[in-house]
Amino acid sequence: MGEKRAYKARKPGGGRKKLKPEYDAGENLKEQMDAAVVLYDSEMSLQTIADTLALNPIKVRKLLITAGVYESEVAEKVQDTFEEYRETQNYKEAILSTASTLELSRASVTSYLPYQKGVYFPSTADKEKISVGAERQRRYRAMKRWRADPTEENFWGVVLAYAGVKFKTYSGLLFSYEIKKGRNGEYTKELWIDRREKSKSLAWSSVLLALGNIKGEVVERPKALGDIRGVTYIYGMFYRFGLINVPDEVKEKMKHPQNRKK
Repeated sequence: MGEKRAYKARKPGGGRKKLKPEYDAGENLKEQMDAAVVLYDSEMSLQTIADTLALNPIKVRKLLITAGVYESEVAEKVQDTFEEYRETQNYKEAILSTASTLELSRASVTSYLPYQKGVYFPSTADKEKISVGAERQRRYRAMKRWRADPTEENFWGVVLAYAGVKFKTYSGLLFSYEIKKGRNGEYTKELWIDRREKSKSLAWSSVLLALGNIKGEVVERPKALGDIRGVTYIYGMFYRFGLINVPDEVKEKMKHPQNRKK
């Protein structure tokens, strides 16, 4: 028998090389999604988009769902049911539970959910990293959950979803708010109002107090919500949320501004 070769340690980073080192699955997915959104906005059908991009229509739909621009009753039902199970189950279990509840196949459920990985996953990505459509969908779903179950926790979800959105006060002044995270990584129950160069804090307790003071459909002026610090901003938020109506002569001044990503 020949002499046994001495063991040679593998260099760090060694192993099988990628067949296509230049290929980036995430970037490729994003390019496909961007292209699908452009074609969908031009009112092409899913089949036509699929033919144009040489993709399966089901994948096209999933790309559009991930971008937050595709809506249907089935997609909404699947996503709402999945999100409910996801609160107490892991991803795989939630898919199986959703499939069982809605009497769908696992593949069907998955096809109506956004891609789990990537910056465009609407339910987990930071708002700076998702499309405008996905941001809008996130706000819609947060409000829908609160209307179905008006708990403090669900209303907090609405307030979180609207962070960074432009509002207007009773007199038409533009503002937005941000919510910061503490050292433990959790959001603090404090809203930082950003108007011009100054920022003011707004306590969560003040928002809840004003919420409980809503009387009737039309709220004539901010003070009608109570003598609360920062109520002029709360008034603008509640109007944008659709929780209150305002006098006709005030509506033009409080008309929703366009929210554009920087």
